[in-house]
Amino acid sequence: MSIEARLDELGIVLPQAAAPVASYVPVVVHGGFAHVSGQLPFIDGDLVKGRLGDDVSLEDGMAAARACGLMILAQLKAALIPLDRVDRVVKLGAFVNCSPDYTDQPKVANGASELMFDVFGEKGRHARAAVGVPALPLGAAVEVDAIIALSGD
Repeated sequence: MSIEARLDELGIVLPQAAAPVASYVPVVVHGGFAHVSGQLPFIDGDLVKGRLGDDVSLEDGMAAARACGLMILAQLKAALIPLDRVDRVVKLGAFVNCSPDYTDQPKVANGASELMFDVFGEKGRHARAAVGVPALPLGAAVEVDAIIALSGD
């Protein structure tokens, strides 16, 4: 089954790829890998803002991380990389805007991780970092970046 068919089966519609908020490119392909810049969580066109442990729930944080994952896929498509070329999701980096005593960063990051497995199956299993930070660009609750191995097709 193609990845596009899998997205349809899951009822997933990818968002419009977001423009960079500073001086960088969303995707760089080098040496068979796509390096996707950190993506922010947009749900229904609105940026999910706030801080886990203060004014954002674990469930909303997981949904924000999933939205970041969807934006990663949208950026690949915007870079004209067919999703069927994804050979392996190698690594995700999840940054969680959270209070100093918050410790559920791995659970928040699961929102993006589980999306990758749902879409790509075993190819979606990856290494990961889930890090708590005191602030993110534009006040976002979560940011996720990715390293993705591409097939030569």
